[in-house]
This record gives sequence, structure tokens and C-alpha cells, in this order.
Amino acid sequence: MKIISDPQEIQALCRGLRFSGVTTALVPTMGFLHDGHKSLLLAAKNRAEKVILSIFVNPTQFGPGEDLEAYPRDFNRDVKIAEEVGVDIVFAPKPEAMYGPDHATWVEAPELAKELCGASRPTHFRGVCTVVLKLFNLCMPTFALFGEKDWQQLAIIKAMTRDLNLPVQVEGCPIVREPDGLALSSRNSYLTQSERQQAPHIFKGLKLVQKLARNGEHDPRQLKKAVEEYWQEHLPLGEIDYLEFVNPVKIERVDAVQGETLVAVAMRLGKARLIDNLLIRS
Repeated sequence: MKIISDPQEIQALCRGLRFSGVTTALVPTMGFLHDGHKSLLLAAKNRAEKVILSIFVNPTQFGPGEDLEAYPRDFNRDVKIAEEVGVDIVFAPKPEAMYGPDHATWVEAPELAKELCGASRPTHFRGVCTVVLKLFNLCMPTFALFGEKDWQQLAIIKAMTRDLNLPVQVEGCPIVREPDGLALSSRNSYLTQSERQQAPHIFKGLKLVQKLARNGEHDPRQLKKAVEEYWQEHLPLGEIDYLEFVNPVKIERVDAVQGETLVAVAMRLGKARLIDNLLIRS
């Protein structure tokens, strides 16, 4: 397994792979790998001859007062996991290698970033789009795999890839959960014992919405009221950042939960801001 930190070196290597006809799959991460990342890497191995894992805590997707400095990091552990899974190349650049002091170019998809995380983190997806485009240009992957837990991010990256005619096939992979339903996240490490005990109710609340919708309740206001009451009882330590019902492709709020609707939540639990979602078909 090769570990590369220099952008020019990774680009030269991946250009050679691409021009030689070798299929490659990129899994972009911010490190502190967990089983959700492992599932992406294993899916990548099933799609391509070579797997590239990027590890980069991207400073431009963090807003003022967010957890850039505190974000969990354990590079040696990440490398060990990558070796166990069978990753071929790890790309782990330093921030100064990715962003020069005079960096002035940004990429964004503002219409898709208006709701959900984009509403409460207004510069977040500009940073995401910019770094993902950089990674695509440097790693030149045939495939790029992202987790569906960050559904809005996945929708935005798919749109960016389409709109800019990038020669990458972007694929989403299912959310990986703990046995009690909590979606895996590097930020779960922030949770105290009492917060961790309540955290599974985030997903249980979404499952309640699914049950009510299947039983004929299609009004987002009534569904929102029901899940908020559930969380008040079972998740008193949580503070809702947002709970929205949106079109899963356009990321626009819907007036009725019919056909395919994404119910998405961001919840603050102590130091952690956790996101989750569930695609409802009714």
C-alpha cells in the first residue's frame, strides 16, 4: 500500500493508472475510520481494480466556531484499517498542500445547498464541492463512493459531477448503523455515556415517521409534531438543528409526504452534531 501526501505525486500516479485503462475507485474521508468507511472501501474493491482512500480534514468545510481543531484524528489507526481492507493508495495531504495562501477559486451548487445542512452551515458545501473537485482532479477515479448518511452532500456532488462533465461515476452506499440503530459517525466519539444511551432515538424517531406515513399520514407538519414529541420524551438531551421533509433529488421541502420523500435530521447532543435520514416511500 502506498501512502502519498504530495498532490503532484498522486496526480502523476493516478494519471498513469487512468491512461493505462486501470479502473480506480476513490473513497474520500476525513479519517478516524469506522465500519461505515470500511463498507465504502469494500464496495470500492468490488467496483475497481485499485482503491484510493483519501484522508483529509478539509478546513474549508468547517465554519467559525465549529470543531475543526477538535475533529478526531488517528492516522496510524486509519492506515492499519486501510491495510486490513486492502486499500492500494492512501492520499493524505496537508492543508497547505491543498490550499495555497492565495487560493481564490470556489465551487458550489447553491440551489441544492439552501436547505438542511446548507441552511445552518452556509459555507459548508462550498468547501465540500471545492475539495471533492480537487480530489477528482488529483486522483482521476473511475468511481467515487460516498455514504448516504450525508444525503445532501451526495446529491450535491452528483449534480456537480454532472454539471461540470466530470468523468467520474459517483455512487452512494447505504448507511451503516450500530445494532441499536445509531448511524456510525466519527463524531459519535464526542458522546458522553448518557448521550450515547439516548442517541439511538434519533433513528427511532425517523422510523416513527415512516410508520405514520405508511399508515396514511402525509402532512409534514403532523409528522414533524409527532417525532418532536417522541424526541422530547426519549431524547431530552438532544437539541434539534433541523427536521425537514424534502425531495431526495432536488433537496426542496415538500408539501406532502407522497412517493419518495427524504426525512432528514441534524441533532445536537452535547459536543456532537449528528445527522441522519430515512427515505420514505409511501
